[in-house]
Amino acid sequence: MTDYEEGFLMGVLVGEGHFGGDMVQAQVNVRMHIRQQKLLAWLLRMFPGSKLYGPYHHNNRHYMQWMARGKTLRQDLLPLLLRNLEFVDDHIRQRIEMMIERYKLCDTELLYFSYPDTVPRY
Repeated sequence: MTDYEEGFLMGVLVGEGHFGGDMVQAQVNVRMHIRQQKLLAWLLRMFPGSKLYGPYHHNNRHYMQWMARGKTLRQDLLPLLLRNLEFVDDHIRQRIEMMIERYKLCDTELLYFSYPDTVPRY
């Protein structure tokens, strides 16, 4: 992934992403109108273990959802998120940190040692 692609991805995730889980495992997802199918397909190519769901049609809304979980989230997406935490706003940063802690995506002591700027501010 080029630096440009990484920056573009972070913009998409900060603007449209959800960082959380389903009470069993962590997930990062991006839900967008089906007009954005090309962008969602790009996410799928960048993260081959991720999934693209849809299209869905509910109450005059037409959307698709990209999702990263499991190995793809831990090994591919999480390092990218951690590298760029200093650039995201506090709300998104807290969502990412809560997801990491709740789903034990990495040792939080190691996280804060390796990335001292990620010590929670809440």
